[in-house]
Amino acid sequence: MQTEPREAYQGLVQQRRAEVAAMEVRHRKLGYVRLAAVGAALVVVWVALATRVISIAWVLVPAAVFAFLLAVHDRLLRTTELRRRSVQYFERGLARLEDRWPGTGESGERYLDAAHPYALDLDLFGKGSLFELLSTARTRTGQDTLARWLLAPAEPDVARARQQAVEELRPRLDLREDLAAFAEDASSGVDPKFLSAWGEEATPLASTRFGPLVWVFTAVGILGFAALLALLLHSAGLTRAVPGAGEIFLAALLANGWFLHRHRGEAARVVGEVEEAGGELQLLSNVLGRLERERFQTPMLAALRTGLDVEGEPPSRRLAHLRRLIEYLDSRDNVIVRTLEVFILWTPHLAVRVEAWRRHSGPAVRRWLTAVGEIEALSSLASHAFEHPEDVFPEIVEGPPFVEADGITHPLLPRERAVRNDIRLGEPAHVLIVSGSNMSGKSTMLRTLGVGCVLAQAGAPVRARRMRLTPLAVGASIRVSDSLQGGISRFYAEILRLRQILDMTAGPHPVLFLIDEVLHGTNSHDRRIGAQAVVKELVDRGAIGLMTTHDLALAQIVDTLEERASNVHFEDHIEDGQIHFDYVMRPGVVRKSNAIELMRSVGLRI
Repeated sequence: MQTEPREAYQGLVQQRRAEVAAMEVRHRKLGYVRLAAVGAALVVVWVALATRVISIAWVLVPAAVFAFLLAVHDRLLRTTELRRRSVQYFERGLARLEDRWPGTGESGERYLDAAHPYALDLDLFGKGSLFELLSTARTRTGQDTLARWLLAPAEPDVARARQQAVEELRPRLDLREDLAAFAEDASSGVDPKFLSAWGEEATPLASTRFGPLVWVFTAVGILGFAALLALLLHSAGLTRAVPGAGEIFLAALLANGWFLHRHRGEAARVVGEVEEAGGELQLLSNVLGRLERERFQTPMLAALRTGLDVEGEPPSRRLAHLRRLIEYLDSRDNVIVRTLEVFILWTPHLAVRVEAWRRHSGPAVRRWLTAVGEIEALSSLASHAFEHPEDVFPEIVEGPPFVEADGITHPLLPRERAVRNDIRLGEPAHVLIVSGSNMSGKSTMLRTLGVGCVLAQAGAPVRARRMRLTPLAVGASIRVSDSLQGGISRFYAEILRLRQILDMTAGPHPVLFLIDEVLHGTNSHDRRIGAQAVVKELVDRGAIGLMTTHDLALAQIVDTLEERASNVHFEDHIEDGQIHFDYVMRPGVVRKSNAIELMRSVGLRI
């Protein structure tokens, strides 16, 4: 039986806070012990120099203790930071459960596209959006993947595979916690497009004899360095003169200097790219290392896990090799290395090794990023499923277009305010004309059904007791606005969106259209004729959908479509001078309006 989400999060927050507090105490104690080690070293030095009782070499003992404590302290600080991130992760989960989450997570505003057929209308992105509610992904590639799933419906087989993966990940709180903690550093820095392109780019040194030449000139440089040492030792009177040592040294210096000058551009390019790309890859290494320890059962997760390996070798080893190369590159700032560069060709050697790494492992970078992104997106949906155990996975079936949902409501509404409704579209009614007064719930019904279909085809659970649907392409005209810069009126923007929805009917899947207050920017006569024509053409093209209106004349559209259309409505009532809504959808046409009461309620004299 699944643990109650709130209890699980509260217990883990308390546990992680206690661990952080204990680590902070240990941190202070280690600081005192390190200070004691420094004091012991000073005492040893004083005793050795002042009394000559012990050798100065005994100072190595407290020095070794200090070095050991330094390593332990560093590991403790990293672990403490991970625990703090875990606390934040579970606190964000509690905020979602308590409806305190809007504005606290990743809004995904960068994914907004006004031309998208439903992203803006269904509040997919932005503050308080569906994306902010769902996303626990910390890497850019994880966020990109989740956004892509919300913006385009998956094929039924893919959606079902995601459902299975989400169900397997639902109870894996430890994995989701670790992914969030490990990936925190990668949330702002890792650019998946750049990393993938770097891994797949043709290596600039691969088509030349650069590698063998490096070894040849290194041998020349070592010979020249040996000649230099011989000259120095001879000058100090320690050895005999070596014939030709000066000439050998000058020849090696000139040859290697020419080689470095001739190929500095190639080596610098390789080194510069790996320092930029490698630093970002290191941010993902902990995430990949954590995933390597997992064993999954569902086909999608098992395939993603297998895709991490390169010729049977886990990516953590590959990245550890790259990390060492980058550390070696950092050592070029050392004075000794800079002095010996012309003799040992340190940078060209590392450039050759980096290129060898890229030839072997570079093509796998995109696969690594894809796997991390998909697992993070699935983990986001799994967190949502864990936090809302009453939500269900929809059944996606083949056949004529239809969608039916029992007790469906909007996931962005607080649970204590959400009202569940039943809805069925398809045979016989392809379209429901939704009438009702202002603020009665018409637009929310459109968004509820649209978001439910988006979640269903992304592989996520929906806020309903039961839901079945066929593959559908969602097209919405709910939040259409004018454009001052583009010189487009509200009415013209709306008819452009209606044209877009009609064009979508030529696609591979039937269209679910969601049209709010259709053509309300024109007169009643033109609105009725235009709305009737648009709805009839959509239905004739095999589309199904909802259209809302407060103009009761549009309810007559049902008469022209006969059994293919039905009227439904939302009601309100006046109680003690206040307007109240129950947000329950009922059959038939609404019989009253609240516009006058609303105007009076704000102080207008009507």
